[in-house]
Amino acid sequence: MVKIALFASGSGTNFENIMQRVEDGQLPNIEVTALYTDHENAKCIERARHFDLPVHINELNQFEDKRAYERKILDLLTTEQVDWIVLAGYMKLIGPTILSVYEGRILNIHPSLLPKYKGKDAIGQAFNSGDSETGTTVHYVDSGMDTGQIIEQSRCPILKNDTKEELENRVKSLEYELYPKVIARVIQ
Repeated sequence: MVKIALFASGSGTNFENIMQRVEDGQLPNIEVTALYTDHENAKCIERARHFDLPVHINELNQFEDKRAYERKILDLLTTEQVDWIVLAGYMKLIGPTILSVYEGRILNIHPSLLPKYKGKDAIGQAFNSGDSETGTTVHYVDSGMDTGQIIEQSRCPILKNDTKEELENRVKSLEYELYPKVIARVIQ
């Protein structure tokens, strides 16, 4: 059994999608140890409770610095004997403290065709770009912002009469299919 920790900061739809697939047996041999979040009011917490999953809430402002923040997270990961970290909308850069132990074993999904549109509001950036397509990327996490080795991408057209919300919904649908497939292939 491979133990993974899911990290999320927001609504938690990718988190919920992964949890549902674990529960349904579509991601066999994976055990999710806990949800790690950096916001005490994040919606992903409610979703985790639906699955009776432990939740670790660590807000950066509770710690002396980012190193102490990551040391606390690393202590929890070590206690839970976590093999892999899977980011599902986690909005903090992973720093050297966690990378020193988990580099090469941290996955992230990003709503663009990296290397285009790194960082926040990638869908908005793509929508306003005039590009004819965007998509989603699963990649390994390294010390940069969305700069890790790309594992797989899925493309999505930007239609002439799209609204940003319509585009976001199509990209999310791609994420929900691509991420579990990559998790199964890479982690298992």
